[in-house]
Amino acid sequence: MRKALRWLLALTVLIGTLSTAGAATAAEPEATGTDSTTDIKERLLSIPGMSLVEEKPYTGYRFFVLNYTQPVDHRRPSKGTFQQRITVLHKDVSRPTVFFTSGYNVSTSPRRSEPTQIVDGNQVSLEYRFFTPSRPDPADWSKLDIWQAASDQHRVFKALKGIYSKNWISTGGSKGGMTATYYERFYPRDMDGVVAYVAPNDVVNKEDSAYDRFFARVGTEECRDRLNGVQREALVRREPLENKYAAYAKENDLTFETIGSLDKAYEATVLDYVWGFWQYSLLEDCDQIPADAKNATDDEIWNSVDTISGFSAYADQGLAAYTPYYYQAGTQLGAPTIRFPHIEKKYIRYGYQPPRNFVPRDIPMTFQPSAMRDVDTWVRHNARQMLFVYGQNDPWGAEPFRVGKGAKDSYVMTAPGMNHGANVAGLVPEQKALATARILDWAGVASSAVQADPAAAKPLAKFDAKLDKRDTQREMTLRP
Repeated sequence: MRKALRWLLALTVLIGTLSTAGAATAAEPEATGTDSTTDIKERLLSIPGMSLVEEKPYTGYRFFVLNYTQPVDHRRPSKGTFQQRITVLHKDVSRPTVFFTSGYNVSTSPRRSEPTQIVDGNQVSLEYRFFTPSRPDPADWSKLDIWQAASDQHRVFKALKGIYSKNWISTGGSKGGMTATYYERFYPRDMDGVVAYVAPNDVVNKEDSAYDRFFARVGTEECRDRLNGVQREALVRREPLENKYAAYAKENDLTFETIGSLDKAYEATVLDYVWGFWQYSLLEDCDQIPADAKNATDDEIWNSVDTISGFSAYADQGLAAYTPYYYQAGTQLGAPTIRFPHIEKKYIRYGYQPPRNFVPRDIPMTFQPSAMRDVDTWVRHNARQMLFVYGQNDPWGAEPFRVGKGAKDSYVMTAPGMNHGANVAGLVPEQKALATARILDWAGVASSAVQADPAAAKPLAKFDAKLDKRDTQREMTLRP
């Protein structure tokens, strides 16, 4: 599930910030009005429960890292609180605001999601509850669910709407795209639009044949054969490579109490290999995969698997930061299970292991099959001003969200050849223009020319190499 996570914090940047075009715009004067003479920091800190962690300078913006007091249980707010970390990239109160979440930790460096660049707006980013430091103490894990998280967003929105009164759009990539969708399902009147990138939609957790069909045809036969060959060979050579793994674990002080054994961790890492490649690599990267796995050296097999899957992913030290994700995967979100027709059964001892194996046993977990069915049904019949963007070669797109006849002004678009970093900029020209035009319109900043012809739509803010940078560090493989 899995090195999916070593790739994660930067992935949220990758998905959220991919964009096109030229150099940062200068900040505009703040909107006039009764509070125009009050410094934005004072206005933010006047919100009950809001406190400052730090302010970081950035040309054309002000960037704040803040804590906001949230109830542990929104149904019973008197039963305790915790501090939830948020950031505010402030441009101007007269501009629209984008509400971003990765579904994991929040970056404390200034970053701009693609919709924020498109609408040239402010950005509020929220850390998902139970990801440290935004974790109640003591942690009642039963309060980690999609409704409680959506209620966190709703409460932040209500607190900030008095300052940022223009239109709001929610967004996020991967688990962040899921988060934006769940927020819309539970609080459909808050946002003026939703842009969900590469959001998996596991409606029936036990039915995962869509993934098997995906892996049977993704890319080219030559590339699939290379990947399958390395994956199989890593299991054929289990004994010598596990000896190498044991030495690696000793050198790096890795332990395997949560998953249960080094053997289980090794197989989980190897079985992530093909998925991890397609999630974050492109077809052209197949040249980097050993072409003749059977005659490759042990080091060549090890290095290829480690580069793509990461042998630290299933150690206790790799799992700990992502306990909240695995808990949610095993209680509401679901997790994929795929077949490996290119590997003889005698080489596979465990198969894709369930999320329960990646969460400490003292945390109780019970799966709720109705949670994703409810969201899927709602999106199909009630989606309003929602855009879902997927990558053609991204495994997580095998089970996408879909919009039905009851949906209005909502779209599902797929970027050709792209992976888990798919974005609006990667869509075919006609869809790119339409998506950009709809985002501008939802944000209330579409010009008359764009309203008349979507082909005229372009991001309002120029590209900033630092603020909109593509971070190529991989944080995750088999986690959305």
